[in-house]
Amino acid sequence: MKRIVMLALAIVCSIQFADAQKKAAISNPNIDMQGYLKVAAEAADYRESRRLSEDEFIRMSREPGTIVLDARSHEKYETMHINGAINLSFPDITVESLNRVLPDKSTRILIYCNNNFVGDQQAFPTKMVTASLNLSTYIALYTYGYRNVYELGPLLQIDKSKLEFVRAR
Repeated sequence: MKRIVMLALAIVCSIQFADAQKKAAISNPNIDMQGYLKVAAEAADYRESRRLSEDEFIRMSREPGTIVLDARSHEKYETMHINGAINLSFPDITVESLNRVLPDKSTRILIYCNNNFVGDQQAFPTKMVTASLNLSTYIALYTYGYRNVYELGPLLQIDKSKLEFVRAR
C-alpha cells in the first residue's frame, strides 16, 4: 500500500513538473496577462468618473487643447467620424505613435467607439459589449500614462445625435 501511495505521489509530481515546464517553454516576456489585468482594474475604477454625456462631450471637445481620438480602423474613420476627430487606429497605438500624435500626456483626450452609435452599421458596426473599443482604448491610454482621458458614455442614434459627423464623399 505504501508503494502505491508513493507511486501515485510520484506520478502527480511528474505531471505538475511537466505542466510547469510547458508553461515556461511558452512564456513571452513581451506579454504580461497579470500586469494587464492589474492595470485594467485600475483603469476601470478611474474611468467611472470620466464618462460623458453627449452635451458634456460636445462642450469639452470645443475647448482649446482638447483632442477627440477615434481609435477605429482608418477605413471606418474615413467612412464616418465625429468632426474634428483624429484617427489613431487601436492596433497602431505604440509608444512611438503616441509620442508623435499625443506627445503631452496631460492633454485632454475624448474617445468614442462603434458601440456609442446606432444607425450606420457600415461606419459603426456594433461589437460585443465586452469587446467595445472604448474599453481597450481607455485601458491602453491609461497604461501608457494618459490620465486626462474621457469617454463618450451613451448609445446615440446617429441621425438624432447633436454631434457633427463627417461622412465619406
